[in-house]
Amino acid sequence: MAAQINKKYIYGVSIITFVLPLVSAYIGSLIGSHEPLSFESIGKWFIFYAVGLRLFIAGIRQSTNPAFTAKQIFHIESTDSYPIMRELGFANLCFGLIGLISLFMPDWRIVSAFGSGIYYGLAGVLHLIKKPAGANEKYALITDFIIFILLAIYFIEMI
Repeated sequence: MAAQINKKYIYGVSIITFVLPLVSAYIGSLIGSHEPLSFESIGKWFIFYAVGLRLFIAGIRQSTNPAFTAKQIFHIESTDSYPIMRELGFANLCFGLIGLISLFMPDWRIVSAFGSGIYYGLAGVLHLIKKPAGANEKYALITDFIIFILLAIYFIEMI
């Protein structure tokens, strides 16, 4: 039986990953004359939202409600997986905090792009190897690889 699409998850991930970084960079270019719309300004907001906010929210959700990730993303019904989902949540909280703090500490952006980029790339590979069982997992696979590629480009451009 195919898992149902969780539209709230897909819309939320899309807004955090793609819409908010572009809108924030654009608004920043309009308001702050010292920060023109550029690859670096988009990257700043991409790391803040796609890494920081997305992973921080995921970490909170996985730590407090491991059933969501287990059932909706990985299609695991057993509660035996919950301690692992919680630990995944702790890792996501840590990576997310680095991304959030990077908004105020620009030197952290390259670190966030590197560490989180590897994390997203490996997560994408895991989803690919597992062969996504439903639309939510397929979307996680796609966005993980897009984020990995964008973070890799950011890292290479900024070193």
